[in-house]
Amino acid sequence: MTDSEILARAREVFDIEARGLAATRDSLDGNFVAAVKMIASAAADGGIAVVTGVGKNLHVAEKISAIFSSTGTRSIVLNPVQAMHGDLGMVSAKDILVALSFSGESDEIVRLVPAIRRHGLKVVSMTGRPGSTLAKMSDIHIAIPCGREACPFGMAPTNSTTATMAMGDALAMVLLDAQKFPVEEYAMNHPAGAIGRALVMKAADIMRTGGRLAKVAPETTVMETLFAMTAAKGGSAVVAGEDGKLLGIFTDGDFRRIIATDPAGRDSVLDSPVSAVMTASPMFVRDDAYAADLLKIFEKRHIDDLPVVDAAGKVVGLVDIQDLPKMKVL
Repeated sequence: MTDSEILARAREVFDIEARGLAATRDSLDGNFVAAVKMIASAAADGGIAVVTGVGKNLHVAEKISAIFSSTGTRSIVLNPVQAMHGDLGMVSAKDILVALSFSGESDEIVRLVPAIRRHGLKVVSMTGRPGSTLAKMSDIHIAIPCGREACPFGMAPTNSTTATMAMGDALAMVLLDAQKFPVEEYAMNHPAGAIGRALVMKAADIMRTGGRLAKVAPETTVMETLFAMTAAKGGSAVVAGEDGKLLGIFTDGDFRRIIATDPAGRDSVLDSPVSAVMTASPMFVRDDAYAADLLKIFEKRHIDDLPVVDAAGKVVGLVDIQDLPKMKVL
């Protein structure tokens, strides 16, 4: 294949799957709504979403179950083969089976449903064929009308698994909203990694304090302020009044810009009070702000330093963007 043929084929796969996603999105109807309500009701009653599939759809089931569990809908994956050899003991009548089979005729899934029903579970299925055996056996059927696979033989699951996974994401996100799942609980489910830390850690856990915080009075000279910044090994100083409340911030970037604008006035600038050159009323955060909120501010405002104040508006610290990678929240 030539380079252009390779790229053309890759783009064709994207196009097929994009059309499949669009078609599946447009097919959403009352069955989807009913499935959300059934799963939410089961969850409220202490039940779990039991997701199953075979072949590639077992991997899709694992992903859907994982996104359910992390966003407030307790879930497990049930291997249909192992289920028939004892793993049915993991389910109860309060649970809901979410069965995946694009053809709707997978032997392992079709055989599983009667056994599941004997345990009292209701069944939600996702297939590409509303008239399939599995669809007919289900309490609720969600269609996946994504069209042909991207595979030239029409066999390797590609388009169908993408659309099924997206449908699982849609279910999980709607359930998250419907159950009013709070970000605090999401954080509790993600204690490791940058995501979890950003949602658990607060400004008070990250900010520079004590000797690492350059805090000066408004009458402090620029020279003295630079010395304070050097001692704190930081690139900025917060300016606070006698009452401890935030008045402004002065950064090494501010100093460089002033000198670049008027090199001849360097000495006079150094002797000037920092209040004359500081950024007054700067952006700041409360000490109880989450690290995730700090990240949004840094990205949106394109700044490197954030003063931190307490409930009374008094300066208690400073967050330097360079500290975030060290805290593993960036």
